[in-house]
Amino acid sequence: MTARSRAIRSTRLGDLAGMMLAGAILVSATLTGCAAQPAAGAGTQPDAPAAEATGTPAEELRLGYFANVTHAPALVGLEEGLIQDALGDTTLSTQVFNAGPAAIEALSAGAIDATYIGPNPAINTYIASAGQSARIVAGAASGGAALVVQPGIDGADDLDGANLATPQLGNTQDVALRTWLADEGYETSTTGGGDVTISPTENSQTLTLFQAGDLDGAWLPEPWVSRLVVDAGAEVLVDEADLWEDGEFPTTVLLVRADFLAAHPETVRALVAGHAASVTWLDENPDAAADVINARLTADAGKGLSDAVIDRALEHVDFTVDPHADTFEQLLQDGVDAGTSKAGDIDGLFDLSALNAVLEQAGEEPVSAAGLGTE
Repeated sequence: MTARSRAIRSTRLGDLAGMMLAGAILVSATLTGCAAQPAAGAGTQPDAPAAEATGTPAEELRLGYFANVTHAPALVGLEEGLIQDALGDTTLSTQVFNAGPAAIEALSAGAIDATYIGPNPAINTYIASAGQSARIVAGAASGGAALVVQPGIDGADDLDGANLATPQLGNTQDVALRTWLADEGYETSTTGGGDVTISPTENSQTLTLFQAGDLDGAWLPEPWVSRLVVDAGAEVLVDEADLWEDGEFPTTVLLVRADFLAAHPETVRALVAGHAASVTWLDENPDAAADVINARLTADAGKGLSDAVIDRALEHVDFTVDPHADTFEQLLQDGVDAGTSKAGDIDGLFDLSALNAVLEQAGEEPVSAAGLGTE
């Protein structure tokens, strides 16, 4: 893509966020006093795709995300004000999580309305609720996950009896590690036994334990892969991109509570527009991305990343609104085989109608739900 076409694309998406907000206000004003609006509540489902339904704009949207480079669309969208600009008069509040299962707990409890999250926890909540809990409305990031190990571990054969960490039991990297180990002939257990011990551990604690020699390795998202490589001398044993066709697999998606979508489709459309503008900003501003991401990380965690860490991390992540829906059946099967997911039907998991409306108006190609929902 040329610099000129990128600038045009960025301007279109930025303008579109404002257009969608104005449209939401107009629809709301037109409907006031004319018809009863859908109310939020457990099990409430959208009667129409997000791009078509009407409802009441929310007074507040509570958004979850992680302080990870793989969540850069959230970090940039917040730091640059792109998401709030798209939401207009809707107040944006945020909550930071360490891993997906914790974010799903908050979403299920109604403590947040939407969250950036890995695909496996999104799959799990959808199946556990028989399709009632949430919808994926966009992709956010692909790549940026790897197994890093202590020097001297040169291959899978060296991992017998090893102690490896993941961010949380059942999160996307946890499933990826268990799947890869099974392919290499190792047995693991969700309770900590097996040929290789998997110890779900908070990411910053993983770094400390690895530096102390108490962990042999970890399957992590960025920037924690790069933190262990740069700050702790770890070596990459498996780059997850090497395990997927064309190196494309979802690391982060944008998930919205189904009852919030049913009650406030205009707000969800605005959120998606702001999110798309954030992804475009990352594409258009590679030289500024590190500083903006670090500013948000500093605000959230009290400290940013070194230049060496964030530069390396950004090299390994692609930011995209495409959720790579065609991988989700395999991700589900991997979770079932790993013992962290229940078998079930994920038809209907995606509602990409708002996203594709944004892309169409920006002159971009639509993305596919791979037969697993609305496009």
